[in-house]
Amino acid sequence: MTAEFVHLRLHSEYSLVDGTIRIGQLVERVQKLGMPAVAITDQVNLFAMVKFYRAAVSAGIKPIIGVDLLIDESVNDLPPSRISLLCQNDTGYAHLTRLVTRAYTEGQHLAMPLIQREWLQNASEGLIALSCAHDGDVGRALVSGDLDEAERLIAGWKSLFGNRYYLELQRSGHPQDEPHVAAALLLAVETETAVVATNNARFLDADGFDAHAVRVCIHDGHRLDDPRRPLNYTAQQYLKSPQEMAALFADIPEALQNSVEIAKRCTLSLTLGENFLPEFPVPSGQPV
Repeated sequence: MTAEFVHLRLHSEYSLVDGTIRIGQLVERVQKLGMPAVAITDQVNLFAMVKFYRAAVSAGIKPIIGVDLLIDESVNDLPPSRISLLCQNDTGYAHLTRLVTRAYTEGQHLAMPLIQREWLQNASEGLIALSCAHDGDVGRALVSGDLDEAERLIAGWKSLFGNRYYLELQRSGHPQDEPHVAAALLLAVETETAVVATNNARFLDADGFDAHAVRVCIHDGHRLDDPRRPLNYTAQQYLKSPQEMAALFADIPEALQNSVEIAKRCTLSLTLGENFLPEFPVPSGQPV
């Protein structure tokens, strides 16, 4: 795979909370930009997976299947943190589907599907984890200046994922971006953890920001002119070209290259169009 950058964090229109990227348009754009692979990491769902997989394979694009999961942090009186998991193989896919299912069947809190941190203890094999920058637990600790907590948290993640855990770096116009990048790079050196660049894309083009804002307002129940409306997104969270990402991270080229290396590590083959029925063995001597 010869490439400069691969998008590994992206919410499609199937992320009803904050995504506007349509699958067909995504694949066309990735192909036009000359990128060999792309990931979709919708929030706690795999609704786009089949449509995305078929469209990407048909276009000669490598589809990377992932999910942004929300971790329950109520024990610390904190809002949920994020972790993004990408499927390396069939084993990782099986773990990810079970985690998403448990989030909805066991982890619902205030209509929000959450996972418990301990659920990952036996469900990390075959998955690559991205820290979700300042939205993840390590990133929060770094931005708040609590380096000891950041080191404790990253040690826990690396005990689960080893070299499959990456500190995620973003430069998409958030005020926390640069403080986080600076602190994350120091932590990466101290803990020998790899870094990776993402743009946490939510819309396809730069001029899609306004339509995205409307989508978010509809979901959250705010008006566009509401001064109390949380401004959690920026106009920079679009599907940037490899050249744009290279300019953003010219000082950290390994963060770009690692996005390509992660894409190489993820190979999931899905069998579509076949029915797989459960087996119900009948006791001996009973009519079938």
